[in-house]
Amino acid sequence: MVVEPCNINLVKGLSVLESVKEYYGQVLSSSDDLQTNACCTDEGMPEFLKPILSKVHDEVMMRYYGCGLVLPEQLNGLKILDLGCGAGRDVYALAAMVGEEGEVVGLDMTPEQLAIAREYQDFHAKEFGFKKSNVQFIQGDIDELDKLPFAEGYFDIIVSNCVINLVKDKQSVLKQAHRLLKPGGEMYFSDVYCDRRIPEYLVKDEVLYGECLSGALYWRDFQEFCHKAGFIDPRLVKDRVLTIENAKLEQKIGHMNFYSATYRLFKLDNLEQACEDYGQAVRYKGTVEHHPHIFLLDGHHQIETGKMFSVCGNTYRMLNESRFKEHFDFFGDWETHYGIYPDCGTLMPFKQPEDLSAPCC
Repeated sequence: MVVEPCNINLVKGLSVLESVKEYYGQVLSSSDDLQTNACCTDEGMPEFLKPILSKVHDEVMMRYYGCGLVLPEQLNGLKILDLGCGAGRDVYALAAMVGEEGEVVGLDMTPEQLAIAREYQDFHAKEFGFKKSNVQFIQGDIDELDKLPFAEGYFDIIVSNCVINLVKDKQSVLKQAHRLLKPGGEMYFSDVYCDRRIPEYLVKDEVLYGECLSGALYWRDFQEFCHKAGFIDPRLVKDRVLTIENAKLEQKIGHMNFYSATYRLFKLDNLEQACEDYGQAVRYKGTVEHHPHIFLLDGHHQIETGKMFSVCGNTYRMLNESRFKEHFDFFGDWETHYGIYPDCGTLMPFKQPEDLSAPCC
């Protein structure tokens, strides 16, 4: 089934929030109805995840619209919040990985999606061999996280999969996510970004907005929002250029470039604004589950097991003051500062079709 743009021209007078609810709750019936590839994913899915996803109910899988594989490491026993969980694919995959002692909370504003997610709670508990379900689903808006019934610092990890671009008050989402995380916790999420600020007339285009394009943040604005929320050093894990592959929508967006990117944001006080060199290093023990040979912190830090790896002060703290501490040996101190790593964080971080290189420490 192909949904023509004229059929998605939502009811006049609807707010952005109501339009998104309408689009994802009633217009789309499966991922086949999407008009662009902004939400197409799962390239290079790790082998260990395949048997987990094979246990997720078919109806939940069919309603998956994410734009990236949201899969942070070392999850056993953790509390995780999924923003914009939809029908619950990622919630159930994470539920299997946190184990019966962990907890996953899914938040979504779309009643139709949540009805599907809730219908299969007992089904998935049985599939995963749990005595009872370790998930719960809450209906609400992700830019109103202050209304959730959880104390400050309740969650170890907050994830999101191609949803924040659909929210009007993105600064509020990041600020409240920071509040809900434990010290040393992280926000790990995939979303869509643009190489420039999107004009208002395109932001008001319901199709482009519902397809996760015209609500995308300009990458520099995203970094500024992170800093204001308390996430000082956003780390880009992976990214790809989005090709729209829809002639009518390509004509609308012109020369704007869009990217699907996965970021991790650590809640750590007093991180520095740039990658400062203190002569520190780490050595990975190879003990993070499913990652015996290489630990990927971000796109510039692929740390091989047993090898001394030089790091900046921020990277040292991200590993030393988080759930990853026991998996590394740490070397060095803060006595001597050797300056900044060259060209770190000053250019657009995403890969370009004509230039796949990127500078950093």
